[in-house]
Amino acid sequence: MKKAGDLLSAIIDEKMMNRAQGYSQLFYSWAQMTAKYGIAAAADHSRIRELTHNILLVEADHPGWIQILQTKEHKLLAELQARFPDLEIGGISFRLSRAPFSPGEAPVSETSGDALNGPPEDPPPPAPELGKTDRERKKAAYEKIKDRELRERLKSLERSISAKKRSEKE
Repeated sequence: MKKAGDLLSAIIDEKMMNRAQGYSQLFYSWAQMTAKYGIAAAADHSRIRELTHNILLVEADHPGWIQILQTKEHKLLAELQARFPDLEIGGISFRLSRAPFSPGEAPVSETSGDALNGPPEDPPPPAPELGKTDRERKKAAYEKIKDRELRERLKSLERSISAKKRSEKE
């Protein structure tokens, strides 16, 4: 299967593609950043949920982990802003996860992917079927993404980009 970035290139233009790659790297860098500031164990109990209105939402599975993360909030924010200036991250917000993290939803570890290389690659998907509309091809592309959380993040990213494009045209 192609990388998420390859799938996105069929959906959005190159400028937006570069921004999407920044998002992807952001999600995969969480474990590295927490380790850098001496709270590596927090990565197993927290995850970046989304970036909305320049605020990074981080979920944790216990209030204690939120407190620990808050002790390093300023350092984490400075690191995020330095690593991802194009994302214009203005702050971090923490919230308690509604459900415990399951193994399939755990943050990416060094063994399954990292900020530089991304997740392991799957074999490439078959060529798109002729005669399908763009909407049908997009839906089929999303259905091929096995990781539910990644699929939903990509859909959310596409909606955000579309909304931003609409507001820029107005």
